[in-house]
Amino acid sequence: MQKDQLLTRRRVLLTGVGAAVVGAAGTAGVLMTGAGTEAARPAPPAAGGLAAGRPLKPSAYRLRPLTGYGSPRSVPRRTQVRSAPLLRVSGRGRTMVLTFDDGPDPRYTPDILDTLAAYDVRAMFFVCGEMASYHKGLLARMSDEGHVVGNHTWSHPLLTTLPRSRIRSEMERTSDVIEDGYGERPQWFRAPYGAWNRAAFRLGAELGMEPLAWTVDTLDWTSPGTRAIVDRVKNGAAPGVVVLSHDAGGERSQSVRALRDYLPELLDSGYQVTVPRRQYT
Repeated sequence: MQKDQLLTRRRVLLTGVGAAVVGAAGTAGVLMTGAGTEAARPAPPAAGGLAAGRPLKPSAYRLRPLTGYGSPRSVPRRTQVRSAPLLRVSGRGRTMVLTFDDGPDPRYTPDILDTLAAYDVRAMFFVCGEMASYHKGLLARMSDEGHVVGNHTWSHPLLTTLPRSRIRSEMERTSDVIEDGYGERPQWFRAPYGAWNRAAFRLGAELGMEPLAWTVDTLDWTSPGTRAIVDRVKNGAAPGVVVLSHDAGGERSQSVRALRDYLPELLDSGYQVTVPRRQYT
């Protein structure tokens, strides 16, 4: 499929009030958008159900289907160079962000996308360029379904051990693959292992990307069991939280099953699970 065809079908994210990245360099806060809708929740996927536990108050909070904001290929004039990654989000209501790293992986990413679609929820996927280069069809699906794709480098190296030229190559090659498969260049990046340095922040900004870390680590990469992942998300849930999970990089069936359990519970608790929209200054 030609790149211009991908761009014509790209649905840019988020209805509702726009929001802005706030604070000086190193401040952890990103304003978010997202709105509820008075729609009944769709039935959960066949595999997995609601986790047992305390009863949760039903809620009408849901993320609306998203509409465009104009040309997705618009390039920001300037991106702030930060000294620390953004860790949390803020916005109207009880807003949370779910993020998935290291993919896309055809063994697990489609199941995660299916669950998100069942509840009309958008998430962020920080992809590795090498994986994405083999599975551009999954990038196209993420685009079509309104998810945000971020840059997680090409080969998942420890950036703090690399020369500046190699860091640039890792980021730039990945942005190229994302643009080819997803339809636009990424506006967010995440350092592998959460290991950031000055060069990574500066090069990310030069490539038009903001650094986003996380607030709640599910530690799903340790294969702690589905119940442990669910409990970490539920116990860490709070307005502004960014949750880290993985859809690749190992055996991720626990992550898939956990999402089926905790996502409907978060929604019934009144959380808006959404994605960030950037505004440039």
